[in-house]
Amino acid sequence: MAMYHDGNRELQDAFGSRALADRLEETLAHDRFTDGDAAYIAGQTFFFLATADSEGRPDCSFKGGPAGFARVAAPDRLEFPDYDGNGMFKSLGNILANPQVGLLFITLGEAPRRLRVNGRAEVVRDPVAIAAVPGAQLLVRVTPEAIFPNCPRYIPDLATEQPAADAARIGAEPVEPAWKTFEMFADVVPPRRR
Repeated sequence: MAMYHDGNRELQDAFGSRALADRLEETLAHDRFTDGDAAYIAGQTFFFLATADSEGRPDCSFKGGPAGFARVAAPDRLEFPDYDGNGMFKSLGNILANPQVGLLFITLGEAPRRLRVNGRAEVVRDPVAIAAVPGAQLLVRVTPEAIFPNCPRYIPDLATEQPAADAARIGAEPVEPAWKTFEMFADVVPPRRR
């Protein structure tokens, strides 16, 4: 799967970030879960699921459960249960119409972190598999096409109710994230546009 499309490239070129985007893809993106990805996902109690229907109309939903409710079952498969909800089946209905999904795992607080998983999903109705997951009414299996971390610099610390340290502030110059100075990226970081 191509990481970038014409719309991405148009803006990357306008902001001089194409080389940086390519470097990020080359060094960070992968299509199989690592042990580190699996451990991170297993510790999460929620994530956000983006889906779209057959017309491309988007929907984003919150998915939550006990740590480990979403799990990496194999390097090429992530699974999570669908619990009883409002009965609208917005996300799972969209998956039946259009299997392309995006998952965003995020850790809020002192050690913020984000992990994106884009891929193809399927709704699993197998009673034996469902019975193995407490509270599940259906299961969703995701085959990853692109897994990549995201810069956590704007994630707020909810415990202190403070915005992220790097959040834009009136009268202050924006702070560049430390990762932009790493040797593997420094040569492709474009100048900041005002």
